[in-house]
Amino acid sequence: MKITKIETNKNRNLYFNKSTIEAKKYSSKIQNQVLNIYPNVTYQKFIGFGGAITEASGYCYSLLPDNKKQEFLSAYFDTLNYSLCRLTIGSSDFSLNSYSYANKHDLSDFSIEKDLKYVIPLIKDALKINPNIHFLASPWSPPKFMKNTKILSLGGKLLDKYKQTYAEYLVKYINAYKELGINIDYITVQNEPNAIQLWESCLYSAEDEVDFVTNYLYPTFKKNDINTKIIIYDHNKEKLFTRALEEFGNSTMKDAASGIAFHWYSGNHFENIALCREKFPDKLLFHTEGCFGFTPENPYANEYAHDIVEDLNSGINGYTDWNIILDNKGGPNHTKNYCNSPIMLNNEENDFIKNISYYYIGHFSKFIKPGAVRLGFSRYLGDIKMTAFKNTDNSIAIVMLNREHYNIDFNLCMENITFKDTLEQQSIISYLIEQ
Repeated sequence: MKITKIETNKNRNLYFNKSTIEAKKYSSKIQNQVLNIYPNVTYQKFIGFGGAITEASGYCYSLLPDNKKQEFLSAYFDTLNYSLCRLTIGSSDFSLNSYSYANKHDLSDFSIEKDLKYVIPLIKDALKINPNIHFLASPWSPPKFMKNTKILSLGGKLLDKYKQTYAEYLVKYINAYKELGINIDYITVQNEPNAIQLWESCLYSAEDEVDFVTNYLYPTFKKNDINTKIIIYDHNKEKLFTRALEEFGNSTMKDAASGIAFHWYSGNHFENIALCREKFPDKLLFHTEGCFGFTPENPYANEYAHDIVEDLNSGINGYTDWNIILDNKGGPNHTKNYCNSPIMLNNEENDFIKNISYYYIGHFSKFIKPGAVRLGFSRYLGDIKMTAFKNTDNSIAIVMLNREHYNIDFNLCMENITFKDTLEQQSIISYLIEQ
């Protein structure tokens, strides 16, 4: 048995630092400071980690020299093992400007040409590194002619007379990407359907979403042999369970929609994820977006790791961060809604820097592989944030986070082995146990 310890500790300038752990035979005399891992107690299967490929990310990527492009791609799709990426259907705030794929009512002018400049090249280069990436796509707004407000921003509603046209619009998007060798595995109905934003947005109540999915989108997918799975909600966690109850209470919706997506912006609400997992065990649960407003220091690694570990333990199947790369000001963003990202361009825009959040996310994505199942565990101290997964090769990945300002000693026990170690203050550790 081989046990590898991987540690990131900014205070000690350690980033993915590797060492070997020697395990001993388990003794029942070990009763204090115990962390138990139960390899035969399993929960949900995990699909993958990743981030969003927006037009802003594609534009920043295009500025890098060729050798730096390769380093960037390797950093995410090899080193961090990214295997789930979110795409925007049309423009979002993280686009250079607002656009839709069609402006004529019969969709005769439909074209994804706008995506060909920055978005598609980054996707295709990523697929060269990892050809098994799953893609989840989300619209920020239907085309403006389909809305009661006739503008892409500031909310508005999809008009009844264009619901069928919009379903066909989304089919055209999926097929256009498929023709380029990009399979859209999942689609959410609307990004943040409860929000009126200064950027592209559209409002859907639970009733609106059920109507659109069951009467228009799902039948149109079936008619056109589209296998893309429909995911609902895609907004903050505080109303996640309420929305799931409202929508999956419709018997047709249970067949039409495969899961529910959410963001982190209104607080933890991990209990809502667990309630959805318990009430709807056959539905996928995806964290699809989370970020912080731009600050030069980008000190948010602990917040990322805390959210990821608790989401995993609550039952999620996939986790995507927001933009995978932005410029040194947190953009471009056509509404100046600047944010941080794990990787950002340097001041000269000819290289990139890795923020500490990159490494903290990597402690999960590097070792919890697609197809892994979550394992049962117990811990003697709540200050240790942890999770454990068994990969398809039977290796076991354990991730532990210490957000406190003191070190924590522990004895890890698993079946007939044990080892003693210390989780240092303000650090994160992954253990990979290979049989």
